[in-house]
Amino acid sequence: MATYGYARVSTRDQDLASQLDELKAAGCGNIFKEKASGAKSDRPELAKAIRRLEHGDVLIVTRLDRLARSTRDLLNILDAVGKAGAGFRSLKDAWADTTTPHGRLMLTVLGGLAEFERELIRARTDDGRKRAKARGVKFGRPKALTAHQRQEVIQRLSEGAVQADLARSFNVSQATISRLAAPSPFEASAAVAQ
Repeated sequence: MATYGYARVSTRDQDLASQLDELKAAGCGNIFKEKASGAKSDRPELAKAIRRLEHGDVLIVTRLDRLARSTRDLLNILDAVGKAGAGFRSLKDAWADTTTPHGRLMLTVLGGLAEFERELIRARTDDGRKRAKARGVKFGRPKALTAHQRQEVIQRLSEGAVQADLARSFNVSQATISRLAAPSPFEASAAVAQ
């Protein structure tokens, strides 16, 4: 059973010394040090620390904000630590200690609240989308050409106009004109059905 520390500061000008002292005092034999923003998801030293963890090991940080920037990020990291069979402890946040039943309970409640919040956001987003559709709001990217312009492009293409010239005259990309020149299989079958 090993005890690992993880210390992080956001900028090169900040100093890791106080975190390193606290982690050494807590008994961390190996400390992973990083100078990177907490908002970055790819922190090589944190990834290295998690890969090193084995069953019964403990990862320690001085404060939760040294490990994660959001509840979701924290829960993802703690999930990876838990999958390694290791525990986690924050020195300044006594409730964040998965080596104790009380700490595991608190983090389980936190995970449940985060999941509940995600479900509420999803439900509000779906509800808003349905209301917008009922009001006639169209989703997706707007058409580059009006229906009349599309008909004109198709007519001019059938008369032998060059796609690049049409794209310039209608101020659209050549890909837009190309899509009109070769209708999709769905459009072709719809045209045959009419």
